[in-house]
Amino acid sequence: MRDRLFVLLQHLLPRHLLTALVWRIARIRIPAVKDALIMGFTRTFDVDLDEVRQEVPGGFATFNDFFVRELRDGARAIEGGADVIVSPVDGTVSAAGAIDGTTIFQAKGVGYSLADLLATDLDEVEHYVDGRFATIYLAPYNYHRVHAALAGELVAARYVPGDLFSVSEATVRHVDGLFRRNERLVMHFRTAIGPAALVLVGALNVGSISTPWTGEIRPRKAGVVDVIDLSAHATTVARGDLLGWFNMGSTVILLLPPDSCSWRRNFQPGDATVMGEAIGELAAPAG
Repeated sequence: MRDRLFVLLQHLLPRHLLTALVWRIARIRIPAVKDALIMGFTRTFDVDLDEVRQEVPGGFATFNDFFVRELRDGARAIEGGADVIVSPVDGTVSAAGAIDGTTIFQAKGVGYSLADLLATDLDEVEHYVDGRFATIYLAPYNYHRVHAALAGELVAARYVPGDLFSVSEATVRHVDGLFRRNERLVMHFRTAIGPAALVLVGALNVGSISTPWTGEIRPRKAGVVDVIDLSAHATTVARGDLLGWFNMGSTVILLLPPDSCSWRRNFQPGDATVMGEAIGELAAPAG
């Protein structure tokens, strides 16, 4: 009952207005205010400050700067060799497994289609029919930078306007097609196993999504899909390279072709993972 009330409340709230308000608060530069926000957050969510690169709170100009913090050198290791898929983020596995035809299940009995998730990139759907997927939820206390799960070439990126429901476990269970309804940034890669896609899903209070190619993208409820110009930066990425960051918490979805990989036993719904941890192996080439 509590979960359903939480979801009902979200339907009633002005989600984009609240998110815009959080965006402004997270960028307050008054030292006393931003320091109070940072330290209150670290105490509430028991953030591991030992792995943070800068001094806390003095090394950050705003709360948002702290939220998208970099880690100290060596805080995350990129495990395995070229045939290993690594976690692109710190978070908790929400779902992982096989795509059922063109349907991805976000929770038991609740799913959405590849076509809806990829929006205008309908020609890409065929690459992932009966493929593999992984959905990882980033809680507020997690490190919020997103990295490459495998080596490849970024060949296209699209920003898809949409809603801003929470991506908490309760909302995932009760809002049908949540991830295709929320705003998202879809990144397409060419890899050794063929096409791959990484989807950064926006959410309630996620003030924006940033990447080296896009700069900061502010939430937009409606409008046309934006085709991102990739010419400003190199597009070849190695495993573990930085792809972007969430300005507040959210979810990523990794899509891979059929028969391309297998997930490890410790990569199941409910399992915690950290960026760079081995989560699967690429399949050996046929023949």
